[in-house]
Amino acid sequence: MTQPGNVGWRLSALAVPILLAQCDQHLAAQSLPAVTDPATIDQAVAEFTGADIGAPGGARMASDRRLQLAPCAVPLAVSWHTVARTAVQVECAGQTSWRIFVAINPAPGSSPGAARPAPVVKRGDAITVMVRGRGFSVQQAGEAVEAGSVGDWIEVRTSRKAEPIRARIERPGLAVIPAG
Repeated sequence: MTQPGNVGWRLSALAVPILLAQCDQHLAAQSLPAVTDPATIDQAVAEFTGADIGAPGGARMASDRRLQLAPCAVPLAVSWHTVARTAVQVECAGQTSWRIFVAINPAPGSSPGAARPAPVVKRGDAITVMVRGRGFSVQQAGEAVEAGSVGDWIEVRTSRKAEPIRARIERPGLAVIPAG
């Protein structure tokens, strides 16, 4: 005959590993920050380009501190987004993936012997600004605030009173803002 006290101990011995596993999962979830710190993005871009923020060849400006990107459990992947090396793509390929683009200051003489492509959009040109996402696109008339070549990220304005936004020139007369 088994005593009731022994049964309790046997159940406790089985419950301990289950409870420890639950605690480990809870602690692992707590160890990830609530969001990806924009400074982490800035550091990844600086390491990739070899230049600091604002310097030739580095990011034009620091990442917006208001960014609320999901936490990334894997190292950030950074690659050139344009052939002209005017933007880099920063991507988190973890469970909750995301991707952003960071504009780069052109470095003088960064591509020796290569001629800079001629601008296809000039400041003040009327252009179409398109927001393109998975299965949708929305477009509106706009104006180029600065000149640029195909693949360049430029500032555009959709009305006289609107704040400028950044869009990538896809072809003459069309600038695209990727959504998701």
